[in-house]
Amino acid sequence: MTVLSDSDPEPADALSVPVAGSRRGAPIVGKLKFCYGPMDCGKSTLALQIDHNHARQGRRGLLLVRHDRSGAPQISSRIGITRQATEVGTDTDLRELVRERWSRGLHVDYLIVDEAQFLSPDQVDQLAELADDVQIDVYCFGIATDFRSRLFPGARRLFELADELQPVQVEVLCWCGLPGRFNARVRDGEVLRDGDTVVVADTEPSVVESSPVSPLGAEVTTVRYKVLCRRHFRVGDLGPVMGQHGQLRLT
Repeated sequence: MTVLSDSDPEPADALSVPVAGSRRGAPIVGKLKFCYGPMDCGKSTLALQIDHNHARQGRRGLLLVRHDRSGAPQISSRIGITRQATEVGTDTDLRELVRERWSRGLHVDYLIVDEAQFLSPDQVDQLAELADDVQIDVYCFGIATDFRSRLFPGARRLFELADELQPVQVEVLCWCGLPGRFNARVRDGEVLRDGDTVVVADTEPSVVESSPVSPLGAEVTTVRYKVLCRRHFRVGDLGPVMGQHGQLRLT
């Protein structure tokens, strides 16, 4: 028989819920969350909704974006919602952005980062540092894989470091009706397999910015993106001829 001394905890104590305040000695950290999915799944809409919800509770956030398809420093959703944001450059230190806000007496409770796949691995490390060391909640939104079906370096680092990984739940369908996961780059009706990793365009023919070309130097092309299932991405099958506004012809 085991005899418990007065100083020993009751056996049930190990299973009980800690009393209020008993964990105050534990470090308080922010969280780093990555919401990902293919084009058209509503990532930017979700980013703006989260910003709205936090702001309503009196929290102060900073909106960041890297290569929005509009070419402007903003987070833009395809359903028409747009918010001004700070453009993240190749050499931007995200910690310095927060420090600059502090120097102006502005508090930062959270960061919203859209098109996070275009961040460098070092910049993702900076986001993790902000979450861990200064308790800022960081919400990243982006595409996991490029037009070759390979992970973007920024997305890969987010998969490695994020506290939470959440696929965006709005389902995007391939033309065949199966779930679409792959962002095919299309030019003149052909799926491209080679080229720059970063080419900012929409799902319709448009002005395209190819890194490192600025929007002012962009040229009009027929490059666009189309979400496909794995099979049709592999074989390069774009399906039936598209009508106006990207809708399938029904007759």
